[in-house]
Amino acid sequence: MTSSSTNRPLCGRVAVVAGATRGAGRGIAAGLGELGATVVCTGRSSRDGDASITSDYVRGECIEEAAELVDELGGTGVAVQVDHLDSEQVRRLADRIRSDYGRIDILVNDIWGAELLKGPPSTWNTPVWKHDLEVGLRILRLAVDTHLITSHHLLPLLIEKSGLLVEVTDGTAKFNSENYRISVYYDLAKVAVNRLAFSQGHELARYGATAVAVTPGWLRSEMMLENFGVTESNWREALDGVTGYPAAPAGFAGSESPRYVGRGIAALAADPERAQWNQRSVTAAELAREFGITDIDGTQPDSWGSADC
Repeated sequence: MTSSSTNRPLCGRVAVVAGATRGAGRGIAAGLGELGATVVCTGRSSRDGDASITSDYVRGECIEEAAELVDELGGTGVAVQVDHLDSEQVRRLADRIRSDYGRIDILVNDIWGAELLKGPPSTWNTPVWKHDLEVGLRILRLAVDTHLITSHHLLPLLIEKSGLLVEVTDGTAKFNSENYRISVYYDLAKVAVNRLAFSQGHELARYGATAVAVTPGWLRSEMMLENFGVTESNWREALDGVTGYPAAPAGFAGSESPRYVGRGIAALAADPERAQWNQRSVTAAELAREFGITDIDGTQPDSWGSADC
């Protein structure tokens, strides 16, 4: 690397990835780290934090691992344990960031946590009057309330430097407006997050800030890889059914690593003309084509390409 401004265009930028523990969030933190950003990685799962703050998942991934990955890739990773449903915890996060950095250049709302609550495919399409009400409302709390609470406390730090807000969801606004998604609760959650980028973009524009909704494609998250008994290094074996697990559908061949959406968002953050993306809803593949980036295997997968996004 001969020039930090060329090869690390996000050096000196401060990013917050809310929900960086695993999946797309960790991939986004990594993508920002590759371009040199300081990335505050938040989430509930912590190796060193308060054991009373627990995730809806019983899994081994933690925010410290995400921060360490950022360091390894050339950025500066900072792990902060936060339950984004707790307004006071998010307010304290805002106070800490203001004290330590004075602003936020990039805020990524990737909080989810309801992957188990949405249920297996055998439970999908359960009508609202038969769906467990408490489970459904919990999905909405995790998927929508967390984003609103986070924006409320952190956007004042973002508008100071005309920063970028990214709302991460599943499906573009166009696709979700035309297709029912799993259940009333899941459907509403994913439509709502797209709309959050639109409505917040309206409010941010007067400050020169930008809001964009971004959806990954078929993501090879830690959970997805485990479902097929593979790892990122041998994921194509899932297509052959040689792992002892059910074989993945043919569409899995077009899946993407979490780093792919991360690289797209990082490229968008580094674009001085990013305001032209304000209020848009785009896929990771669209960002990849626009900015000429690839996944970690050198490909440009587009699992939404045949979905009329």
